Amino acid sequence: MNKNEMIELLTNELSDVISCEKKEEAKEKIISIVDILMDSKQEFLRPKDNDEALKLFIDAKRIEGCSDKSLKYYRTTLQLTLKTIEKEYFSIITEDLRSFLSNYKEKNNVSKTTIDNVRRIISSFFSWLENEDYISKSPCKRIHKVKTGKVVKEVYSDETIELIKQSIKNKRDLAIVEVLISTGIRVGELVKLDIKDIDFENKECVVLGKGNKQRKVYFDAKTKIHLQQYLDSRKDDNEALFVSLLKPYNRLEISGVEIMLRKIGRRIGIEKVHPHKFRRTLATKAIDKGMPIEQVQHLLGHSKIDTTLEYAMVDDTNVKLSHKKYLE
Repeated sequence: MNKNEMIELLTNELSDVISCEKKEEAKEKIISIVDILMDSKQEFLRPKDNDEALKLFIDAKRIEGCSDKSLKYYRTTLQLTLKTIEKEYFSIITEDLRSFLSNYKEKNNVSKTTIDNVRRIISSFFSWLENEDYISKSPCKRIHKVKTGKVVKEVYSDETIELIKQSIKNKRDLAIVEVLISTGIRVGELVKLDIKDIDFENKECVVLGKGNKQRKVYFDAKTKIHLQQYLDSRKDDNEALFVSLLKPYNRLEISGVEIMLRKIGRRIGIEKVHPHKFRRTLATKAIDKGMPIEQVQHLLGHSKIDTTLEYAMVDDTNVKLSHKKYLE
């Protein structure tokens, strides 16, 4: 039972024995009593110190399905915050957090995006404490989102994609690029794929996304051919869809894909050839060609549609054509 529910219950229970003239006065006293009771409850049940509170928060995030990488980022960020402020979590006020964020930005010379990520993690921690009734109110509520400005990120043109594919020298790397182009999956999802996850007949596969959520993604006929050619050339019995080129043919890791793409970029004179850019390219093309945003969201595995809109950007060429069509 929360504070408001308790106040309402006590007010209703005592309404018959309190005269109309004294109802407002009685309600004020009830509120004071409830405040004292709630504070006592929080003090009795809440974690005794920062270490215990942080452990419980990380445990809760793990149950929610956060990856080990995300949990590590949460833990290190919050440990730094709490250590720097030098107060127990239940004594921290808004001004402490504002001061920490300001000093962190100045000392580390980080971008607005980075400082907003730190703010979001701190806010998530204190919101959780409030929801668990360990504190009365999050001190983060009056600290607003950092305005970062919109950065238009580039996508690959058809010509660049063709250059990338033509420069590839082996069947595995070509299959990887075709899968990234065709499905738009995350590189972390790509390296987790097993051969059994691929349905060649229906040109689809099941990927394990963020929060261990499964979803279907689809690929085209060209990708199907290149995947089959690559698998036919394999001499190992590893269940992984993509493995190293040399013995012992271990499952390919994220770093392996990133290094391979960087080498391709150097060969063709393009900086920062990165797997995530294929994902952004797919999202942009899908929206640009009229695919409903909700379907693009599902395809990319985004829990929030705002994330999908951030990934996609309108193609300037088509804006120019539309201007000519509708406005000239």
